[in-house]
Amino acid sequence: MQYGETLPLRDREVVLTFDDGPLPRESNQVLDILAKECVKATFFVVGRMAKTFPEGVRKLRDAGHTIGTHSQNHPLSFNRMSVEQAQQEVDEGIASTLAALGGDRAALSPFFRIPGLLRAEAVEGYLASRGIQAWSADFPADDWRHVSPDTVFHLAMSRLAAKGKGILLLHDIQPRTVAALPRILQALKAGGYKIVHVVAATQDLPKTATTPQEWRLHPAPEAVASARWPRVPRFVFATAEMLPAPAIADIGLDRDRLIPGSVPIRSNRLARGQVPTPQSSPWPRHTLVESPANMIALPVPSQSLFALPERSAPVIRAMVPVKADRAASDAPQLVNDRNVSIDISAAARPIAGSVRIAPEGLQRGPLDAGSRPRPLNH
Repeated sequence: MQYGETLPLRDREVVLTFDDGPLPRESNQVLDILAKECVKATFFVVGRMAKTFPEGVRKLRDAGHTIGTHSQNHPLSFNRMSVEQAQQEVDEGIASTLAALGGDRAALSPFFRIPGLLRAEAVEGYLASRGIQAWSADFPADDWRHVSPDTVFHLAMSRLAAKGKGILLLHDIQPRTVAALPRILQALKAGGYKIVHVVAATQDLPKTATTPQEWRLHPAPEAVASARWPRVPRFVFATAEMLPAPAIADIGLDRDRLIPGSVPIRSNRLARGQVPTPQSSPWPRHTLVESPANMIALPVPSQSLFALPERSAPVIRAMVPVKADRAASDAPQLVNDRNVSIDISAAARPIAGSVRIAPEGLQRGPLDAGSRPRPLNH
């Protein structure tokens, strides 16, 4: 429900799952109903319940059902609690279930379902680092609500019919589930559904060969290209163990010549799309290399070989004669070797082949009574 992936089931295949047990009276009745129909299911056990009723966990193992875990105390806050609290809930739930099984690790599958189906990427990353698969559900029957057994039956079958296959979520601690379960199993058999028993892969029982497309809840057609890259998971390491690193002396670096690696990061607010960068980057200090006495030095080319001569353009001077009637000045006159004259009538010279169409200057036109301008009224 909260994931984009599910089990690689074929059409009309169903996986039965039960949460929150064991609770002796209701859980034992569920086991009897399943045994009568020769059906195997997956039970996600709460650690606190396993610690209180360890015999119920061993009955699940002896009946051949798959046993997963469902946290220690079933908190409905996995999406809000810290990573440390979530890890504690997961680890204590596994430890309590293992203790109820007498330490039989082969009987406990690496399956986990988050209480309330509340997603938390940090929890999913921690589970992945421990090799534990996070489970969801494709459709619930709402048997944890205050509804009748008939409602549980109709919700389970109608939602299954709408999807055609998937994981059914039930609770083996609810009396209404005990009352509705026989009808659900009979309806599945009459409708041609097959109940699939999911077990963890082992060396003797290798995993079923599948393709990534089969795990998609709503697989896209093969002709449609993917619109985005798959999300990169964020892992939280289960242990603090580290691989041995080479010593600095083996690399050939001197510890005293290295800048400390703790570089402060700017705490100012960044614009959208920007990433923080360190104020200074750690880098080995400069090392002076002494030249040997017998080193052969090659001659250095002269700088003049690479100099480009600058070309200077000649200065062009031109003088325009001044009119004779201009007042004489006491300032010394500039004497030029050569004068450049400008013909002011050059613009009036006709172009070869042109014909004059009007005389030069303004001409007075005839005025009569009919051609006088008409006054304007403002």
